[in-house]
Amino acid sequence: MLQHLHIQNYALISNVDIDFREGFTVLTGETGAGKSIILGALGLLLGGRVDTKTITEGEDRCIIEADFGEQLVRRELNRNGRSRIFVNDELVTQAELKQLAKRLIDIHSQHETLLLSDNRFQLNIVDSLAANEAIRQAYGEAYQAYRTTESELSALIRQAEQANKDADYIQFQYHQLQEANLSESEMEELQDEAYRLSHAESIKAALQEASERLEDERAGAIAQVRNCKVEEADRALEERLRSVEIELKDIAHDIARLFDLTEADPERLAFVEERLDTLNRLMHKHNCQTIAELIAIRDSLAKQTERLDSYEDNIADLRKQLEAQKAVLEQATQALTHSREAVRDEMCRKLTEDLGKLGVKHAHIELEITPLPDWDETGRDEVQLLFAANLNQTLRRVSEVASGGEMSRLMLCIKALVAGKNELPTLIFDEIDTGVSGEIATQMARIMQQMARNQQIIAITHLPQVAALGDAHYKVYKNDTATRTETSIRELNDEERVYEIATLLSGNVPGEAAMQNARELLTDNR
Repeated sequence: MLQHLHIQNYALISNVDIDFREGFTVLTGETGAGKSIILGALGLLLGGRVDTKTITEGEDRCIIEADFGEQLVRRELNRNGRSRIFVNDELVTQAELKQLAKRLIDIHSQHETLLLSDNRFQLNIVDSLAANEAIRQAYGEAYQAYRTTESELSALIRQAEQANKDADYIQFQYHQLQEANLSESEMEELQDEAYRLSHAESIKAALQEASERLEDERAGAIAQVRNCKVEEADRALEERLRSVEIELKDIAHDIARLFDLTEADPERLAFVEERLDTLNRLMHKHNCQTIAELIAIRDSLAKQTERLDSYEDNIADLRKQLEAQKAVLEQATQALTHSREAVRDEMCRKLTEDLGKLGVKHAHIELEITPLPDWDETGRDEVQLLFAANLNQTLRRVSEVASGGEMSRLMLCIKALVAGKNELPTLIFDEIDTGVSGEIATQMARIMQQMARNQQIIAITHLPQVAALGDAHYKVYKNDTATRTETSIRELNDEERVYEIATLLSGNVPGEAAMQNARELLTDNR
């Protein structure tokens, strides 16, 4: 519950601290006194949008802090537009604050009655009464599983259709590369061979000259090395010279072998050049720089051709999985619908009864639950609240036939109905009693008083009947300082409370009759 509220430098509020109690608390004050300012400050604490214009003129920063018992929420707003949010002194995001606020407090303003026209809002009310959170969670899991598989199946079918369109071309490309018998080193080897074949005569001449320079009996390198004698000077040097002689002989042997192998072969050259041309065309076609890249493309095409064969099997498997998940989803849907139907009659009966207490004596309410064409996140139910305020009046949608006053009373009845079902600790009513008076106002007050047995209720009101039933009474007022007008709030003692209620009764400075009437109202409601 809201235990303490601190507001500093927000609009007309310089510095206000309010301690709140359990039960039913009322706030009163003249129009324009600043009650909406307090709600605006609370709205920031619930994740509302930042507006630097709300910072008190002449100040650089405003602070709003609320103690909800286990949660201490603080929001700081600077003139430069920066906002910081803390929960238990830890920095959090605005989105995180909004999620937390949903579990802490609900502010019901006058415009919220428009939600009665929203089917999703009506559905949430029914679910709150049904206390079907576990059922909704089971449904949500089944729904997400079904939609995920459905999406996977649709994507796979699209892939298969596209693959089938491209199948002939993919297979042609793959077979072309497969038949090419690609090897990473082939290009370099073919280029070397082509060079040798096209320069055979000059290569043979160079090899012959090299052979003569090595093997000439008198001037050849082998003979020259053989004639070097240094054994007497250094045996190690002599052994190295013999090693060089042996190496030169091996080189000469290899040169002779290569000379015998090197022949002009026009047919082989034509084959090599044709093979190089084939490889170059394939690399150009596939935008490759190396044979290795061509091999990678060939392997990728191979996998694509394999997938072409597996699409049908995978699609069949997903269809079976989807059917099984659909059966689970249908079962979860039935359970969810049943939970809603189970509270329908009691909900309509109680709303009709409470509306009668609030002066809508011939109210008739029905809840229509019809199946949707398809599932969504909330189930497969469309919920529609139907209303008639008079005898023999056709039931119509609430938004079509209910007046503003009837909408406000119906919303109060709905809030009262769900008060004991949810775990929301604090509910604030902002002038929900506008447009009513007399006994109806008293009945509205008693409904809020009844709600306060299960949660903290704070009501902003202009009605003396409502103010008299509060467990605590605060007054919002303006006062002028030397420099500006400020909004303040304070809790009223017994005598001050009598005077305030008398003022609400008389509309101006109260006389003795109004004071006595106020005392009687307070006495009757204690």
